[in-house]
Amino acid sequence: MAYRVLAVGDTVGSPGLEYVRRQLRAIRRELNADFVCVNGENANVVGVTPRQVDGLLSAGADCVTLGNHTWTRWELQPYLDEEPRVLRPANFAPQCPGRGMASFDSPAGPVTVINLIGRFTLDPNTDNPFLTADALLEEAPRGIVLVDFHAEATSEKAAMGYYLDGRVSAVWGTHTHVQTSDARVLPEGTGFITDLGMTGPAESCIGIKPEQSIGKFLGDVPRRYECASGPAKLEGALFTIDEASGRCLEARAVRYR
Repeated sequence: MAYRVLAVGDTVGSPGLEYVRRQLRAIRRELNADFVCVNGENANVVGVTPRQVDGLLSAGADCVTLGNHTWTRWELQPYLDEEPRVLRPANFAPQCPGRGMASFDSPAGPVTVINLIGRFTLDPNTDNPFLTADALLEEAPRGIVLVDFHAEATSEKAAMGYYLDGRVSAVWGTHTHVQTSDARVLPEGTGFITDLGMTGPAESCIGIKPEQSIGKFLGDVPRRYECASGPAKLEGALFTIDEASGRCLEARAVRYR
């Protein structure tokens, strides 16, 4: 039997949240997805609030992962301990609130999600994500294992994919908001894509007003990011996984606009 996992790229601002609210359940039905994981760390443009996470879960997400903006909204910190369906990167310091791995019951057995953050040009003060993955896999139940690797460098994401090839069912990259064209099954049976892309305003600079992003590169005075407006898109990847072996049978990018 095949088990289908839909991974949805970083949800950005009100356009992304509204698109997920209106369309995720229909997309889930269309793709016949059994499990949906949404990266939500940019739902508030920078960071995410508990109410916004609740909205993603109510819209049809089974799990919400985070990234480098996890600590931007202070009110999220107690929520991370209370809501088991939201994960922050596991290689943050152990005294930080929340968890970086969770297992979910399903007809196919346990589905385990691991959230990690990269260190190259992003957060060098975190624990080594590769060694953290090793430790977590020793604890994870046998079954389907999924990894959201929130990282800047494509090389670091590719290295993680090959490092975990044959040990997990799928690895996908988040953070850079641009969908890559390399969705595939790695040689030992792990589904992989370097970056899922973004769920948010289609006409934007990775979710932000283009003129603001241009101004930043021209040297304008820094200011809080402002989300672009207009029609939204949803980007991600669909992984078809063999329930018995946990190996990925097919990985393909998806895009709705």
